[in-house]
Amino acid sequence: MHELRGRLKWLMSLRVVAVTLLLGLAIAFQIVQGELVLAYYAMIVLTYAITIGYAFILTHLTSAVALTHFAYLQIGVDLLLETFLVLRTGIIDSPFPVLYIITIALASLILRRWGSLMTAGVSVILFGLSTNIQLYGLVESVSWFQRSGLSVGETFHVFGTHALAFIVVGYLSGTVAEQLERADQSLVEKERGLSRLRAFHENVVQSISSGVFTTDPEGRITSFNRAAQEATGYAVEAVRGWPWWEVFSWEQGGVPGTTPARLAVPYRFEAESKRADGNRLVLGVTLSPLTDAGAQVGLVGVFRDLTQIRDLEEEMRRREWLATLGEMSAGMAHEIRNPLAAMAGAMQMLRKDLAADETNARLMDIAVRESRRLDGIVTDFLRYARPPALNLKECDIDALVSETLDLIRHEAQAQPGVTLTTNHGKGPFTAQVDADQLKQVFWNLAVNAFQAMPSGGHLRI
Repeated sequence: MHELRGRLKWLMSLRVVAVTLLLGLAIAFQIVQGELVLAYYAMIVLTYAITIGYAFILTHLTSAVALTHFAYLQIGVDLLLETFLVLRTGIIDSPFPVLYIITIALASLILRRWGSLMTAGVSVILFGLSTNIQLYGLVESVSWFQRSGLSVGETFHVFGTHALAFIVVGYLSGTVAEQLERADQSLVEKERGLSRLRAFHENVVQSISSGVFTTDPEGRITSFNRAAQEATGYAVEAVRGWPWWEVFSWEQGGVPGTTPARLAVPYRFEAESKRADGNRLVLGVTLSPLTDAGAQVGLVGVFRDLTQIRDLEEEMRRREWLATLGEMSAGMAHEIRNPLAAMAGAMQMLRKDLAADETNARLMDIAVRESRRLDGIVTDFLRYARPPALNLKECDIDALVSETLDLIRHEAQAQPGVTLTTNHGKGPFTAQVDADQLKQVFWNLAVNAFQAMPSGGHLRI
């Protein structure tokens, strides 16, 4: 409907231009001849008035059927005006029968084949009436109309020639218009199919979980799918026109074995990159040449974020190393702790025999204490290498702190210039904890505090 409305507007504009030019030239010619033809002026004024009326009516038509009827009305009025001009100028001398042919051609463009054939038929009828009117002098009383002065045979020859031309033009223009309409419909269908294919392709690319980007021959980004935007943190509007290696924070040609813009064959590599926020990325990238009609027009890159996978692999390697270390530690426990226990027992027995000698007794105490310290070091190493399973129980935290306080007070007394105060809250404070490991935590915190006060200080618990 919108297309038909546009054609009618075009027809109305063309009518005004054509009438103004043709009748303007006719008036100029008559002025040169020294004649005044009022009919031409009247025709121009009438055309302008009719066009204004057409424009008003067109604004109130809302259906395709009404627009079609309105198109037939305009073409019919045009044929009547052309018949008037033919009667005014005479069949032989008139240049205006060609207007019938123009109207038939225009009808084919607006109303297609049936419109052009109907216009051709009406043109034949009107031209036949005008020839008969002039032949038999039916309008001699009207000063504006001329008599042809032709014989019956000549009149029928003129009529037959024009009628044949009208019919041929109507058929050919209608056929061409119909073919143009089919071509337009085919083109519209192809454009719709292409649009659907383009939308499908875009949807597929945007739905792929891997990042996809394309570049121009200079290696500058031309497209960046949704997964690529999520992985890198860059919007497509921000990276369009960037060299692709800069998007991934790589130097030009910095990825071994690649060139910035051109590749002869697909190339795969893995490299670290950075997101827009600076976070680390590990990407697996495949670059392939983007070709059109056999010529390379850029690159297409497909990449995946391997950061979590590589982090998990690193975690697995660390766990395997810790498991191996734990197995070694278990063997070390037997190989080191057993001799230490034997040494400690032997030194305690020797200490009893050497109790009378104060110096020897002191040395034995040092040896026993250091062996115990060495056993503690081995225990700490085993705890780090193979953390024991937690033995969670409901415990009073205040009671656990109190059990550790005796050791902490003894250690505080050994630190010069260090004072210790305690402040117990209103309990009980219970929680699911491993009592032994939590007491070790309290002890480690106190030791760290003492080490942080080499010149003395105050520790408050």
